[in-house]
Amino acid sequence: MAAQVIRVRFDGNTDKNEVRALKAWLEREKPLEELVRSGDLHIEERVREDTPLGQMGPDWEIVLQVVETFTGVVTLAEQTKRAIDAWRANRRRVGEGEPPNPRVEPPQDSDEE
Repeated sequence: MAAQVIRVRFDGNTDKNEVRALKAWLEREKPLEELVRSGDLHIEERVREDTPLGQMGPDWEIVLQVVETFTGVVTLAEQTKRAIDAWRANRRRVGEGEPPNPRVEPPQDSDEE
């Protein structure tokens, strides 16, 4: 059985600082924080591999990779969505303009490391 992956995808010209801010938020959000600390969850930011050729800037994604033995991946995806909603609400209160609206893709098996 391969590791489970949840992708948080940003479209368009999302600033890398926004991606980093959301990643940091997710790493501190309970129960995600507990899973990261225990080693059951790894969160990383990266440039999407499917960014169209000729596009001026890269599209970003945050990848949440869950160890093979973790069974609550669908619940984790829902918790990730709620954490993103909380982050966006917080950004609206403290930031200028509308924050990015990334989408959470459903869990999938992955051979990524």
